Amino acid sequence: MTATDDVCRPPAQVPASPAPPRTTAERVRDTRDLLGREVDCWVATADPRTGAPHLVPLSFDWDGSALLLATAERSIAGRGLAAGAGVRIGVGATRDVVMVDGSVTAIPTGDLDPAEADRFARRTGFDPRETSSSYLFFRVLPSRIQAWREENELRGRDVMRDGRWLAATD
Repeated sequence: MTATDDVCRPPAQVPASPAPPRTTAERVRDTRDLLGREVDCWVATADPRTGAPHLVPLSFDWDGSALLLATAERSIAGRGLAAGAGVRIGVGATRDVVMVDGSVTAIPTGDLDPAEADRFARRTGFDPRETSSSYLFFRVLPSRIQAWREENELRGRDVMRDGRWLAATD
Protein backbone atom coordinates (compact mmCIF):
# COMPACT_ATOMS: atom_id res chain seq x y z
CA MET A 1 0.00 0.00 0.00
CA THR A 2 1.28 3.45 -0.85
CA ALA A 3 0.49 6.72 0.87
CA THR A 4 -1.97 7.56 -1.92
CA ASP A 5 -3.82 4.29 -1.26
CA ASP A 6 -4.54 5.24 2.36
CA VAL A 7 -8.23 6.07 2.20
CA CYS A 8 -8.78 5.59 5.92
CA ARG A 9 -7.58 9.02 6.92
CA PRO A 10 -7.26 12.37 5.16
CA PRO A 11 -3.88 14.11 5.22
CA ALA A 12 -3.17 16.06 8.40
CA GLN A 13 -4.12 19.72 8.32
CA VAL A 14 -1.59 21.55 10.47
CA PRO A 15 -2.58 25.14 11.28
CA ALA A 16 -0.16 27.87 10.21
CA SER A 17 -0.04 29.07 13.83
CA PRO A 18 -1.50 27.48 16.94
CA ALA A 19 -4.57 28.83 18.67
CA PRO A 20 -3.96 30.75 21.89
CA PRO A 21 -3.49 28.51 24.94
CA ARG A 22 -6.66 27.47 26.76
CA THR A 23 -7.31 28.39 30.36
CA THR A 24 -7.24 25.73 33.06
CA ALA A 25 -11.04 25.77 33.22
CA GLU A 26 -11.27 25.25 29.43
CA ARG A 27 -8.76 22.39 29.57
CA VAL A 28 -10.62 20.69 32.43
CA ARG A 29 -13.89 20.97 30.50
CA ASP A 30 -12.31 19.74 27.26
CA THR A 31 -10.59 16.85 29.06
CA ARG A 32 -13.80 15.67 30.71
CA ASP A 33 -15.55 15.92 27.35
CA LEU A 34 -12.82 13.95 25.54
CA LEU A 35 -12.79 11.20 28.18
CA GLY A 36 -16.57 10.91 27.95
CA ARG A 37 -16.58 10.86 24.15
CA GLU A 38 -13.61 8.65 23.23
CA VAL A 39 -13.51 4.87 23.70
CA ASP A 40 -9.97 4.01 22.60
CA CYS A 41 -6.67 4.74 24.30
CA TRP A 42 -3.00 3.77 24.40
CA VAL A 43 -1.99 1.96 27.59
CA ALA A 44 1.65 1.93 28.69
CA THR A 45 2.77 -0.69 31.20
CA ALA A 46 5.88 -2.73 31.84
CA ASP A 47 6.29 -6.48 31.43
CA PRO A 48 6.48 -7.67 35.06
CA ARG A 49 8.90 -10.46 34.08
CA THR A 50 11.45 -8.42 32.14
CA GLY A 51 10.66 -4.79 32.94
CA ALA A 52 10.45 -4.06 29.21
CA PRO A 53 8.06 -1.22 28.32
CA HIS A 54 4.84 -2.27 26.66
CA LEU A 55 2.30 -0.15 24.75
CA VAL A 56 -1.05 -1.46 23.58
CA PRO A 57 -4.32 0.05 22.29
CA LEU A 58 -7.36 -0.78 24.43
CA SER A 59 -10.93 0.40 24.68
CA PHE A 60 -12.15 2.12 27.84
CA ASP A 61 -15.20 3.53 29.55
CA TRP A 62 -15.03 6.72 31.62
CA ASP A 63 -17.62 7.02 34.39
CA GLY A 64 -16.61 10.54 35.41
CA SER A 65 -14.07 9.46 38.01
CA ALA A 66 -12.23 6.38 36.71
CA LEU A 67 -11.40 4.58 33.46
CA LEU A 68 -12.46 0.96 33.02
CA LEU A 69 -10.31 -1.20 30.74
CA ALA A 70 -10.35 -4.91 29.88
CA THR A 71 -7.70 -7.20 28.47
CA ALA A 72 -6.64 -10.82 28.58
CA GLU A 73 -5.35 -11.83 31.99
CA ARG A 74 -2.22 -13.52 30.58
CA SER A 75 -1.31 -10.81 28.06
CA ILE A 76 1.69 -8.59 28.75
CA ALA A 77 -0.67 -5.66 29.30
CA GLY A 78 -2.88 -7.71 31.62
CA ARG A 79 0.08 -8.90 33.67
CA GLY A 80 1.54 -5.39 33.76
CA LEU A 81 -1.74 -3.83 34.89
CA ALA A 82 -2.31 -6.56 37.50
CA ALA A 83 1.20 -6.03 38.91
CA GLY A 84 -0.05 -2.81 40.49
CA ALA A 85 2.86 -0.60 39.46
CA GLY A 86 0.53 2.05 38.01
CA VAL A 87 -0.20 2.94 34.42
CA ARG A 88 0.05 5.76 31.91
CA ILE A 89 -2.76 6.16 29.37
CA GLY A 90 -2.88 8.40 26.29
CA VAL A 91 -6.23 9.49 24.83
CA GLY A 92 -6.83 11.61 21.75
CA ALA A 93 -4.79 12.81 18.84
CA THR A 94 -1.24 14.15 19.02
CA ARG A 95 -2.46 17.75 18.75
CA ASP A 96 -5.19 17.29 21.37
CA VAL A 97 -3.85 14.74 23.82
CA VAL A 98 -4.82 13.75 27.34
CA MET A 99 -2.32 11.77 29.44
CA VAL A 100 -3.62 9.92 32.50
CA ASP A 101 -1.39 8.53 35.26
CA GLY A 102 -3.17 6.36 37.78
CA SER A 103 -3.41 3.44 40.13
CA VAL A 104 -4.92 0.17 38.94
CA THR A 105 -7.29 -2.33 40.51
CA ALA A 106 -7.79 -5.69 38.76
CA ILE A 107 -11.37 -7.01 38.79
CA PRO A 108 -12.36 -10.51 37.61
CA THR A 109 -15.11 -10.26 34.99
CA GLY A 110 -17.62 -12.03 37.26
CA ASP A 111 -16.94 -9.62 40.14
CA LEU A 112 -17.67 -6.35 38.31
CA ASP A 113 -21.12 -4.90 38.90
CA PRO A 114 -23.21 -6.14 35.92
CA ALA A 115 -24.44 -2.61 35.19
CA GLU A 116 -20.81 -1.41 34.84
CA ALA A 117 -19.92 -4.38 32.63
CA ASP A 118 -23.00 -3.76 30.48
CA ARG A 119 -22.09 -0.08 30.11
CA PHE A 120 -18.52 -1.03 29.12
CA ALA A 121 -19.87 -3.46 26.49
CA ARG A 122 -22.32 -0.89 25.08
CA ARG A 123 -19.74 1.92 24.91
CA THR A 124 -16.84 -0.12 23.51
CA GLY A 125 -18.65 -2.69 21.38
CA PHE A 126 -16.79 -5.48 23.22
CA ASP A 127 -17.97 -7.67 26.09
CA PRO A 128 -15.08 -9.49 27.83
CA ARG A 129 -17.59 -11.68 29.67
CA GLU A 130 -18.43 -13.37 26.36
CA THR A 131 -14.89 -14.37 25.33
CA SER A 132 -13.40 -17.83 25.55
CA SER A 133 -10.19 -16.38 27.03
CA SER A 134 -9.76 -15.31 30.63
CA TYR A 135 -10.16 -11.54 30.77
CA LEU A 136 -9.94 -9.07 33.63
CA PHE A 137 -11.39 -5.62 34.01
CA PHE A 138 -9.02 -2.93 35.29
CA ARG A 139 -10.23 0.19 37.05
CA VAL A 140 -7.77 3.09 36.69
CA LEU A 141 -8.16 5.83 39.27
CA PRO A 142 -6.39 8.93 37.93
CA SER A 143 -3.86 10.65 40.16
CA ARG A 144 -2.56 13.04 37.50
CA ILE A 145 -4.07 14.15 34.19
CA GLN A 146 -2.36 16.39 31.64
CA ALA A 147 -3.89 17.99 28.54
CA TRP A 148 -2.32 19.99 25.74
CA ARG A 149 -2.70 20.74 22.05
CA GLU A 150 0.45 22.57 21.04
CA GLU A 151 3.77 23.68 22.53
CA ASN A 152 2.14 26.84 23.85
CA GLU A 153 0.05 24.66 26.19
CA LEU A 154 2.91 22.64 27.68
CA ARG A 155 3.16 25.09 30.55
CA GLY A 156 0.15 24.49 32.77
CA ARG A 157 -0.72 21.16 31.16
CA ASP A 158 -1.73 19.57 34.48
CA VAL A 159 -5.51 19.56 34.85
CA MET A 160 -5.52 17.08 37.75
CA ARG A 161 -2.99 16.59 40.54
CA ASP A 162 -3.20 14.13 43.43
CA GLY A 163 -6.56 12.93 42.10
CA ARG A 164 -8.09 16.42 42.28
CA TRP A 165 -9.24 18.48 39.30
CA LEU A 166 -7.53 21.87 39.28
CA ALA A 167 -9.56 25.01 39.70
CA ALA A 168 -9.46 27.81 37.17
CA THR A 169 -7.16 29.75 39.51
CA ASP A 170 -4.48 26.99 39.75
